[in-house]
Amino acid sequence: MSTTDLLYSDTEDALRDSVRRLLADRCPAETVVTVFDDAPADFSGVWKALATEVGLAGLLVPEALGGAGASSREAAVVMEEIGRAVAPVPYLSSAILATVALLTSGETATLRSLAEGETVGTLVVPLSCPPGSFTPDVRVEAGRLVGTVANVAGAENADVLVVPAAGADGLELHTVPTTADGLSITPVPALDMTRPLADVDFAAVISTRVDSDNAEEAVRDALLCGAALLASEQFGVAQWCFETTLAYVKDRKQFGRAIGSFQAIKHRLADLWLEVSSAGAAARYAADTYARGDQDAEIAATVAQAYCSGVAVKAAEECIQLHAGIGMTWEYPAHLYLKRAKSAQLTFGTAYRHRARLAELVDLPAS
Repeated sequence: MSTTDLLYSDTEDALRDSVRRLLADRCPAETVVTVFDDAPADFSGVWKALATEVGLAGLLVPEALGGAGASSREAAVVMEEIGRAVAPVPYLSSAILATVALLTSGETATLRSLAEGETVGTLVVPLSCPPGSFTPDVRVEAGRLVGTVANVAGAENADVLVVPAAGADGLELHTVPTTADGLSITPVPALDMTRPLADVDFAAVISTRVDSDNAEEAVRDALLCGAALLASEQFGVAQWCFETTLAYVKDRKQFGRAIGSFQAIKHRLADLWLEVSSAGAAARYAADTYARGDQDAEIAATVAQAYCSGVAVKAAEECIQLHAGIGMTWEYPAHLYLKRAKSAQLTFGTAYRHRARLAELVDLPAS
């Protein structure tokens, strides 16, 4: 059995450098903020560059299927950088959720297309659905899909949908092109428009079944992987907020002194540093255990989600408060991080749900 190693490898550091440089060049904050405008910037080129130039679309896909053959450790590094840049790219929805579901189900044709960056996919489940708690809202009737799924991430810009549906003999997994007759995708307002949501309605839609009677396992694996890796994105958000705030309080002068020299500010940032560092360890452990197929993978993902979501929100709130007036402005990017952190706090279940699930996993009886 492989052992736990939370240190970043040279390969992971090189991957981080490539992703960070690309996002800094093509996805600066002043461009990201346009997602809330009536005419937002087009970020499809950013995703195309990440998917093809850096090869992120197929990071979790085996080399035999056209991917990079990497693991959730490398994917976690990517999620950290996406969090640091609050990048509006469909990495979570396409390269993680849809990809892991198809990979577990044994499907190869769509998977190859996703891995090569030719198409974008998403798993049609509510973004708030916790791992292990999925109930299908779509059913198979007379060989066609019927039903509506609310708050699906990445559906609006996807080319193919991976749809769990209730069949006569249990859960099935289907693929549907977004151009299919009877399919409608309706964008919905979201707190965090860098991760857009949409309601997906199926009105007798023709689909292709892709599972091998293992759809439940495929959906469970996808949601578990998504929850484990979302913690790394939350860590990336928190890390940016902490580092940016620390730099600001060292530079901002008040009463002839840098405000970072005031004891009250020192204490707040020391506490925040401890929490952000702990979040990084929890997120890294969740990614590592999933990569190794460790029996504690679900426990690690649950712990990470129960902890990291709150830390990201706190770091973003501290960032805005300690920047004072400028932190409240639309032009300064702090609000992007608060919106991503608060939205992610509800993704794959709330911290309360994860704490309750953790109690079940460690056989802790309710009081």
